[in-house]
Amino acid sequence: MTTTFTEETRARAREIIARYPADRSRSALLPLLHLVQSEEGYVSPAGVEFCAEVLGLNKAQVGAVATFYTMYKRKPTGDYLVSVCTNTMCNVLGGQEVYDTLAEHLGVGHDETTEDGKITLEHAECLAACDYGPVMTVNYDFFDNVDPQGAVGVVDDLRAGGRPMPTRGARLCTLKEMAVQLAGFADEREGAVADGGPGVPSLRGLRLAEQHGISVPGFDPHTPIRSKAEADKAAEHAKAAQAAGAAANPPAADRKPAGDNAGAQQRNLKEAEAGAGANGAGPAVASETGVQK
Repeated sequence: MTTTFTEETRARAREIIARYPADRSRSALLPLLHLVQSEEGYVSPAGVEFCAEVLGLNKAQVGAVATFYTMYKRKPTGDYLVSVCTNTMCNVLGGQEVYDTLAEHLGVGHDETTEDGKITLEHAECLAACDYGPVMTVNYDFFDNVDPQGAVGVVDDLRAGGRPMPTRGARLCTLKEMAVQLAGFADEREGAVADGGPGVPSLRGLRLAEQHGISVPGFDPHTPIRSKAEADKAAEHAKAAQAAGAAANPPAADRKPAGDNAGAQQRNLKEAEAGAGANGAGPAVASETGVQK
């Protein structure tokens, strides 16, 4: 049965499209896919049709994008997407054991959802947090340095209605709530936004550089960020300089490189052909001196 999207979703879709120039409305496709996922929990055929309709695309164009990015789910997904990194670093540190324990405990495999619709489990190739491995995320919020029993505790808490606090970031939200944020809309829930700095492992390289006096030559951390007007002006100067350089250095004409002796080349070629014809031999062979033999 075709989904009829709410008027709120349609209004948000119009707001998303309005963020882009009229001739670049296709750029709104990514946030629009998150928007339909926020209503259905995945990108359904109806969601693909909706995005195609509001952007003036065909369904094949929308479907090609929706199937390319793993954050767009193509079948119903649980309230909480639990992703366990099983790539090299996390795997060495125990990531595969965490995943295997969760799969057995939940009774599901990769990209499968528990019967209560709460948890969808997936193994991830990399979650970009090697310094905190092994890691897992719940709706893209991090739980660092997890072990099998700790991971089981997190999913049990989620299934019981709790929302355990991630290691970094704000408190958890459902996948649909997260999709609203990814579509570019603020989350107004209390505690939905949190500040936080990098952890000790992330700063280890910086601290070692400071300890040993290592720095990037000429780097000034206090360099001010230019305004848009200043950046545009600098871009204009760079473009003008590039144009001036191109005018002063025209490309070489379509002719033989300087130094080639066309007459000698033609003479040698004719002599070689004549010699080959007279002797019944194969192609002439050039000697080290460049003279045909």
